Amino acid sequence: MSTITTALEQPAESKLHRNIDWRGAFWVASGVPALVLFSIGGIAGTTGTLAFGIWIASMIMGFLQSFTYAEIAGLFPNKSGGASIYGATAWLRYSKFIAPLSVWCNWFAWSPVLSLGCSIAAAYILNALAPVPLFTDASPDVVAYIAAHAGTSAADAITAVTAAATPAIRNWTLFSHTLGPVSFTLNATFFIGAVLMLIIFSIQHRGILGTANVQKYIGLLVIIPMLIVGVVPIVTGQINWANFSPLVPLAAAYAPEPGAWNIAGWTLVLGGMFIAAWSTYGFETAVCYTSEFKNPGTDTFKAIFYSGLLCMLLFILVPFTFQGVLGLNGMLATPIVDGSGVADALAGMVGGGALIHSLLIMLMILALVLCIMTAMAGSSRTLYQGSVDGWLPRYLSHVNEHGAPTRAMWTDLCFNLIVLAIASADATSFFFILAVSNCGYIIFNFLNLNAGWIHRIDNGHIARPWKAPSWLLGVGAIFAYVNAIFMGAGAKVWNPMALWAGLITAALIIPVFCYRHYIQDGGKFPEHMLADLGMTSADLKTRKAGMLPYLTLVAGVAVMLLANWLFVI
Repeated sequence: MSTITTALEQPAESKLHRNIDWRGAFWVASGVPALVLFSIGGIAGTTGTLAFGIWIASMIMGFLQSFTYAEIAGLFPNKSGGASIYGATAWLRYSKFIAPLSVWCNWFAWSPVLSLGCSIAAAYILNALAPVPLFTDASPDVVAYIAAHAGTSAADAITAVTAAATPAIRNWTLFSHTLGPVSFTLNATFFIGAVLMLIIFSIQHRGILGTANVQKYIGLLVIIPMLIVGVVPIVTGQINWANFSPLVPLAAAYAPEPGAWNIAGWTLVLGGMFIAAWSTYGFETAVCYTSEFKNPGTDTFKAIFYSGLLCMLLFILVPFTFQGVLGLNGMLATPIVDGSGVADALAGMVGGGALIHSLLIMLMILALVLCIMTAMAGSSRTLYQGSVDGWLPRYLSHVNEHGAPTRAMWTDLCFNLIVLAIASADATSFFFILAVSNCGYIIFNFLNLNAGWIHRIDNGHIARPWKAPSWLLGVGAIFAYVNAIFMGAGAKVWNPMALWAGLITAALIIPVFCYRHYIQDGGKFPEHMLADLGMTSADLKTRKAGMLPYLTLVAGVAVMLLANWLFVI
């Protein structure tokens, strides 16, 4: 009955099309493993020999958390937009302002994947088409420079010769400036990234079925090479087990000296766990497409479960072989830390000559395109459903004839062109954007892991297509606080201002929501928002969980602030 009601009450231009099953969502989410390329260098640079363990622990946490999301997604067969939408409804009884915070934080966590991914892909393309030449103190050009400039050291000569031989496009910039903790620039990386973003937009314009069909083939071209990169070094005996010891934090980030398990060491470890979560938890996007599933009752759980298994395999395998082959000094090299040389390193681990090397780099670029497509599909549907449900401005609820939420996609695109200009500037700006967006992601996860038990208390009478074991809901609630520790302690590892910038960005939802709710809707939510639960707005006055949700929020903030105070570098 709720399906019929929703279909009747929502305007025709606001309906997505039921065109895919769980396999379609699996392929759309198959871009998530490529997120390892975003921060594998940064995590190695801050955690050293512990890096592979960081990825394993984070992936296990993400997999266990996903069962909470699978349950609450099943309550809403007529909604898209992901766990943030489903979890927001649980918080609505307790605060109008906490509920949209979940939606907003999920969006600004996922959306920057577009710009960050395009900046890395553009760097790979520039490395392939206009590489920076490598010189040693024995290179003829260096020897000639030293002869012509008596008294010049070999290091200074290499720097001078490299600068002279670097292609002009690598240094070209139309405009650049510094604003607060970040820089922004309109350079070659920006323009190549913008073109990639427009290409991806045109593919997604065809709707979810077209997107899933395209991503199925790209996904196969990407997953198989990532498996090769993960397996070949193990089979060929390239793994050096000495690269996994000693298992202690670094004494300082980006320096090879081992440290100790003290406050500073734990802070770097928590910083690694903080940034890894942005990648390893990401397969929850598989439940973004519930209202586009042909059979949401069975497709929802299968989509997130099998996507999780794929991520479990690749997020553990690739970082393990990456560290086993490169070692600590290799992982601390500048092109690895800033991300621009990760594709070269992974391709080099396989061997096979110049052709195989070039082919693997092209496949890594495809991997980034795949995860960018995943992010655009998921984040635009979060904006769309947030608009349909009364959280975000009305104009975002429009879809085209193919069932694609085009206005939400355009909003994503314009926002990410701005972020792309920042991410293209330097590694500091790149990781600042990543850390700020991950603050939003941790907030979203905190709210939604607790939404699982809130839904059980307030909506326990509603049939669930798949019901998580109660102990898993409990584990998710505990992990909510563990994530708060990661955020409070770890964000500062990437930028001293990241935590506070993330909290300010999260607070921006207040004026946005007030405009929609009080100005556009006169203080009332659309009735169809609660149709899946068989409720009306009047039912929101019943709060079976009592004070528990409020105490949960207070405890979460306290844990975050305490971790921020205690853990320092």
